Amino acid sequence: MAERQKDRPWLMRTYAGHSTAQASNELYRRNLAKGQTGLSVAFDLPTQTGYDPDHVLARGEVGRVGVPVCHLGDMRRLFQDIPLERMNTSMTINATAMWLLALYQVVAEEQGLDREAISRLSGTTQNDIVKEYLSRGTHVFPPGPSLRLTTDTIAYTVAHMPKWNPINICSYHLQEAGATPVQEIAYAMSTAIAVLDAVRDSGQVPAERMGDVVGRISFFVNAGVRFVEEMCKMRAFTRIWDRITRERYGIEDPRHRRFRYGVQVNSLGLTEAQPENNVQRIVLEMLAVTLSKDARARAVQLPAWNEALGLPRPWDQQWSLRIQQVLAHESDLLEYDDLFAGSHVVEARTAELAEGALAEIERIQEMGGAMAAVESGYLKAQLVASHAERRARIESGEEKIVGVNCFESTEPNPLTADLDTAIMTVDPAVERNVVAALQRWRDERDEARAHRALAELKRAAAGRDNLMPATLECARAGVTTGEWAWALRDVFGEYRAPTGVSSAPVATPAEEGSRLAGVRRKVEATAAELGCGKLRLLVGKPGLDGHSNGAEQIAVRARDAGFEVVYQGIRLTPEQIVSAAVAEDVHCVGLSILSGSHAELVPDVLDRLHRAGVDDPPGPGGPGGTPIPVIVGGIIPRADADALRAAGVAAVFTPKDFGITEIIGRIVDEIRTANKLDPLEVPA
Repeated sequence: MAERQKDRPWLMRTYAGHSTAQASNELYRRNLAKGQTGLSVAFDLPTQTGYDPDHVLARGEVGRVGVPVCHLGDMRRLFQDIPLERMNTSMTINATAMWLLALYQVVAEEQGLDREAISRLSGTTQNDIVKEYLSRGTHVFPPGPSLRLTTDTIAYTVAHMPKWNPINICSYHLQEAGATPVQEIAYAMSTAIAVLDAVRDSGQVPAERMGDVVGRISFFVNAGVRFVEEMCKMRAFTRIWDRITRERYGIEDPRHRRFRYGVQVNSLGLTEAQPENNVQRIVLEMLAVTLSKDARARAVQLPAWNEALGLPRPWDQQWSLRIQQVLAHESDLLEYDDLFAGSHVVEARTAELAEGALAEIERIQEMGGAMAAVESGYLKAQLVASHAERRARIESGEEKIVGVNCFESTEPNPLTADLDTAIMTVDPAVERNVVAALQRWRDERDEARAHRALAELKRAAAGRDNLMPATLECARAGVTTGEWAWALRDVFGEYRAPTGVSSAPVATPAEEGSRLAGVRRKVEATAAELGCGKLRLLVGKPGLDGHSNGAEQIAVRARDAGFEVVYQGIRLTPEQIVSAAVAEDVHCVGLSILSGSHAELVPDVLDRLHRAGVDDPPGPGGPGGTPIPVIVGGIIPRADADALRAAGVAAVFTPKDFGITEIIGRIVDEIRTANKLDPLEVPA
């Protein structure tokens, strides 16, 4: 039998970056040596949100969820000994995408690349701000100026870096925020329409080159464990993109209309309970985006099995890379045409998803498009509601998660026998060292040139010029990430996105006999005993962690249980949280942190509550006062949870605590304990 011709494998990446540019560079070079075929850079939260590491909001966040890049020197060190002309680099960066792309280009120039070689650089800047308003929370500027930054970046790359993908429209984070497959398709496509309309209307790209713009638009998609549905979703995406680009923008070349996407499989679907099950989840989710040749991902990156426990080690990332390599190189998958062509089942589900998504796209267009739907709060409220419905299905057992709400008995797990070594930790000294290095950089640069570059950036931002040339000069002049962002804040202002909590409908009604009805009675009885109209819960997100899904679900369920909820959204300092707790006279403070900064920020909140006279019990010499228990939720290793409780935290909840109604009941119990009320058992 003649040997079949195999397709070329997809690009294999590992999403990575931590601690410092030097440590991340060493990790990248090790991963490339193991057979990884592209880089996917994770930046820390200060870099993503436009703060230098010495800013108060950056405290505890430096180097936690990615690599800190404060200036050109850091970018230079990050890619040392990695030839950029031969690399395909994906950068998960949005509000500050233009800035990081400028740093990348200047590093390439320093590696000796001339203008023609720069035009051959390949890679991706994520640069999708809409989903930041809806899910990840790393937005900085209002929607209008943010769309301008995206537009200017696209126009620049079309003219000067035509092989670069200037935007990676992300439905990945929408699914993690609760989106159904229909919503995931519709909201991503609505974002693409908003971006393409803005580029077309800006006048920066000639009409005859709009095909080049469309041809460089890429997508970043989530793949959940329902892998048949996920595969059909990808086919629906492909079908709708072809239709929109042909009918709305008149793109005739089918190569330009091709749906180009990369994928990360669902990280937030990984479980802390029985984490070994995450391996088969990852494999199934990968199959959803690789089995179908007609809708196969162009690039795949897989999370590690232990991401629900903490920061994966290099060995864990290697395991995920090997999963891809076994499928691509040992199996015969790449030898065949599409396995599902002609399938009635696949065609029917694909058509159903496409029809629903097109209807939702039309609804958003009638509102004025994606940006208007962000500003009105419609998109966020829809996601919060969908997420609440899914959580209710999990809690009821209707949606089963093995090891979490079914098949919970387990043998001792050798992978997690020593949790202190099952994940990687970031030394607190890293932040101090990065801050010290930043100060040395400022001291040694040409200060006058840096100030001139920032002045020119502000001048361009106040006018209509493309901002990329001024940004490139800022990079060359030694301007820092925070300085670049603050210059634009001065012109554009900042933006706090709608939370979606107040407008989210009731997802779990307190029907008589239900668990929620029992908790609601506890809430009402406790409020009566304390002599207040309602129990008041403050839900706070200290620091720069913008993943607000968990906080929003707690806020919505607490509201439905009868609490008055104070939720001001993301990106607050401990000082702001404590001030709100005192001003609103709350009965409990709930803190949500997924970035790993809990060890730094939670004790600060406790200390400030003590100094405000509302801690329990009063510290030595403290004023005492109305006790306010503090609870904490997030990805918190066991040793850290023990330390937080020892510091005075009343309760710690992690991903294994999936029952939100039970968590609300625990909050009531902690309020009663703090106020020295007798335990209250209300039958559900």
